[in-house]
Amino acid sequence: MSTPSSMKAIVVEKLGGPEVLQVQPNHPIPTPTEGQLLIKNRICGINYIDTYFRTGLYPSPKPEILGREAAGTVAAVGPGPNPHNFQVGDRVAWLATGGYAEYTAVPAGKTVKIPEGISDEDVMGSFLSGLTVLTLAKETYAVQKGDWVLLHAAAGGAGFLMTQILKSIGAHVIGTAGGPEKVALVKSLGADHVIDYRSEEEKDWVKKVKEITGGRGVDVVYDSVGKDTWEGSLEAVKRKGTIVWFGNASGPVPPLPLNKLSPKCVKVARPTLFGYIETREEFEFYVNELFTLLKSGQLKVKIHQIYPLDQVAQAHTDLEGRKSTGKLLLKA
Repeated sequence: MSTPSSMKAIVVEKLGGPEVLQVQPNHPIPTPTEGQLLIKNRICGINYIDTYFRTGLYPSPKPEILGREAAGTVAAVGPGPNPHNFQVGDRVAWLATGGYAEYTAVPAGKTVKIPEGISDEDVMGSFLSGLTVLTLAKETYAVQKGDWVLLHAAAGGAGFLMTQILKSIGAHVIGTAGGPEKVALVKSLGADHVIDYRSEEEKDWVKKVKEITGGRGVDVVYDSVGKDTWEGSLEAVKRKGTIVWFGNASGPVPPLPLNKLSPKCVKVARPTLFGYIETREEFEFYVNELFTLLKSGQLKVKIHQIYPLDQVAQAHTDLEGRKSTGKLLLKA
């Protein structure tokens, strides 16, 4: 497979809003080193974590090409051992950095072949988000049948998938979402209760959770919103319950005095996906589980929109403005 000498890429040279996502039409194509593959990207996933690196909430060196996942084809295999037997032309998905570009050099150890019967779009609609929710529901807090679960942002990219995973386990799911359209979407996924936190009747969502659970509270809260919900999450969880913070859509959770956990003996977790898939065996375990769910039709994917690469600023604006349901993708 011949590759050109330059490519289109989205480069962030300074911190800021969506306007710092600059199109560079003649960016150098990387050369894969030992243990790497050069991937010709077709579809790249947009994730909320991309906005954290863009704004500096998560520090990273600049200039930088954002994007933590993509699907495409192997354009070149780096020198040295090739233990996973990747070949030029293989259709693959990867987790790394630098996805907002036509080509990316990525670690072979975090790349997998996409099986027949699953589209690139479905893989990217569920890859990073799906692996995240599987690890959250199986390791961070091992959800059991009959558990009461509060899931914030249940109509978002991760929430859409997690609602389905939780219901497949047999949990009672209380989702929060903003607006009638998002509420209807989450209900269609099987959620037992959906709270519209924007409505006058349900803006006190903590009170609503307590009513639903008979005053007991939920066994676990999955909170990717952060600053706007953290105090309510502490109120909504039961005695000896667990809160899992895994995102900062409204801003980071402020410093948490540990004595706030004492009255109800609450456990708190702040996981990251890559801590659960560090080894190849762990990575393949969760990837295989995700692909099985996709191929069988047990896990449905919702794609909000596929944006051209040069419209990435609009995609970030839509994501941060909470104007989307499901996953946002970029076409490389």
